[in-house]
Amino acid sequence: MPLAEKYSSLFFLFALALAVPTIMVFLAWVTGPRRPGSEKSLPFECGVDPTGNPRRRFGVKFFLVALLFLIFDVETIFIFPWAVLFRELGIFGFIEMSIFLMILLLGLFYAWKKGALEWE
Repeated sequence: MPLAEKYSSLFFLFALALAVPTIMVFLAWVTGPRRPGSEKSLPFECGVDPTGNPRRRFGVKFFLVALLFLIFDVETIFIFPWAVLFRELGIFGFIEMSIFLMILLLGLFYAWKKGALEWE
């Protein structure tokens, strides 16, 4: 079976995945209303008029909490495949996941003791 024939459906899928959003954005640009005004030029945030400087700096705590959430959220995703294959993996899988969870808990304990989870 030639390579082009073997992967033709995959190429078609990629072409479709690129074409559909491109066509939708183009159609929205062509058919969309163009009535700029002072009201539309204002920034909008949840129905509340903005106050203060929008370019103010965020505290390091904000980014630290966001990174910790991301790390622990992504790491806990690895528990799902293990739970699905729990019986097939046997005792080796159980020990391996126990080590993984201990490392995860040690990281959480370390962040807690360093005060990274305290929001002041």
